[in-house]
Amino acid sequence: MATITDEQMRAQLSTTKTYTVVILKAGPNRRMEGVDSILWEHGRRNFSLRADGLLSVVLPVMDETEVSGIGIFNLDVDETIKIMDDDPGVKAGVFVYEVHPARSFPGDALPA
Repeated sequence: MATITDEQMRAQLSTTKTYTVVILKAGPNRRMEGVDSILWEHGRRNFSLRADGLLSVVLPVMDETEVSGIGIFNLDVDETIKIMDDDPGVKAGVFVYEVHPARSFPGDALPA
């Protein structure tokens, strides 16, 4: 493990940026008829938000918990809420969500 000095840590911490984390959960209509087409459009929207640089990380959760996914938005909380409120899955009650302000280092990425 790399050794990080106090000076290095202070310098790196000064470069952090605010993001918003969304935790997407199963909503009351998760099992409704026609849900597959709603999920498809939800996914299409995520691809579009990612292409526009607004949704930096999309993480579908693959277990049997109530958590359906996690997203990291390159927006503030209020802007993220507006986007999420217009999501087809949220509008249909397939999903509900939580938002949390967070900080990270610009350029952080998942390994390829």
